[in-house]
Amino acid sequence: MLDFIRWDSKLIDRYDQADPNYSGYPEAIHFHRGIGSLDLLRALRSSRQAQLPLSLYVQLPFCGNRRSFGDDQDPTGERSNISSYLHRLECEINLISSHLGPRQWVQQFHLGGGVPGAAELRWLMSHLRKRFNWPNFDSGDYNIEIDPPHADWSTMGFLSEQGFNHVSIGVPDSDMTDMGAVAYFQSSAQIRSLIDAARTLHYRSVNVDLGFGRLWQTPASFARKVAAIIELQPDRLTVFDYAYPPQRYKLRRWVAAGGLSCREDKLVMRQHCIKELTAAGYRFIGMGQFVLPDDDLAIAQESGRLQRSCQGYTRHGRCDHVGLGVSAISQIGDLYVQNTSDLERYQEQLNMGQLATDRGLRCEAVDLVRREVIERLVCDFELDLRSIDDRYGLVFRDYFSASWPLLKQMDRDGLIVLGDDFISIPPAGRLLVGAVCKAFEHDTDAHSPKALRRSSADQRVAADRKLTQ
Repeated sequence: MLDFIRWDSKLIDRYDQADPNYSGYPEAIHFHRGIGSLDLLRALRSSRQAQLPLSLYVQLPFCGNRRSFGDDQDPTGERSNISSYLHRLECEINLISSHLGPRQWVQQFHLGGGVPGAAELRWLMSHLRKRFNWPNFDSGDYNIEIDPPHADWSTMGFLSEQGFNHVSIGVPDSDMTDMGAVAYFQSSAQIRSLIDAARTLHYRSVNVDLGFGRLWQTPASFARKVAAIIELQPDRLTVFDYAYPPQRYKLRRWVAAGGLSCREDKLVMRQHCIKELTAAGYRFIGMGQFVLPDDDLAIAQESGRLQRSCQGYTRHGRCDHVGLGVSAISQIGDLYVQNTSDLERYQEQLNMGQLATDRGLRCEAVDLVRREVIERLVCDFELDLRSIDDRYGLVFRDYFSASWPLLKQMDRDGLIVLGDDFISIPPAGRLLVGAVCKAFEHDTDAHSPKALRRSSADQRVAADRKLTQ
């Protein structure tokens, strides 16, 4: 069964340090400044010609003093700041959308970062609907991140009215002080209320972020937290080490500033969490993601349709991904671009009518092969080597000859099963799928005559054809 996993202490000790921050290929650390706005505009034109559906991501700047959606008061002066940011975001939305076609439907949307007031959010959603083409909301996945202290039943109703049908909730830790920002404690009663509201309003899923490894956490306190969350039965849980948080937490630099637990305690917390979640019926999708068996992601994985983009696991893998806002990443075909993470520079660029593209990466043939290999491993826990050979015109073992000694060692250790025409990851290796994927990032023999059946140019044509199918 795809959801079956097993904790193997020997494998964890040996391979867990390979790269615990691994999230897929290519990673943003591979981006460079040789990619600019013109590259993005050309990619958007190609996307329009192919009429591919869209996945939108909008990043709002994180604000430490958040207001609730219905709060008309602005004691901190943040409303003028967010209004100023939204004005620049409007310019970016207009620039990007003008290069896309009327038949490119938005199948997926994610709003991350800070939380605006009701008026700002209503305006933002209205403008996005004017500039992009949205199908019936029941057919797409539209997600927003919220914090429990600033949300209630009326919030969930308002978000539903704006078209959101997925919600991600950050679960706070104990009442400690961290770099001047007070970390709050929220009882499970309010989170239960939000989950009840989401179910009553027919949200497709509720995700709960479950972090471990902060300095004041102990195995006992974390066990109580896990038990409380399981009792609430959210549809999805994202389990992560605070030393290597998801992208939405990386923007909050104070997250790990108060210190982290020792590795031994982290391992105990992680092992306990995995044991309890699987015992409660959650399926392990991969990369820290657990879902209930009837969740869309579990169904997509079971049918072989699960894919992974720069925003994580998705059932809408055919989309071109458009990122809007400070530090946002776009993934269009073989091109990745990222906006500047400097808020002031982001706003200056758009004031001049220019996109805020800062860096990126254009995938070469070897990158496309790696991306396909790694995506299939993190989504399916197995890889058909012959299908890769046929699709890209190569001989897999020769192409990845630099990785083969490590793969053979992983096979001997029981991390993977390495066959003549397949690689599979058994239950004991699935928690370490990132370590397996990193093995394919060694330099390849991609240009040796033995490795290739067709020219590099032919590989690009084959890969581009796959992207537009």
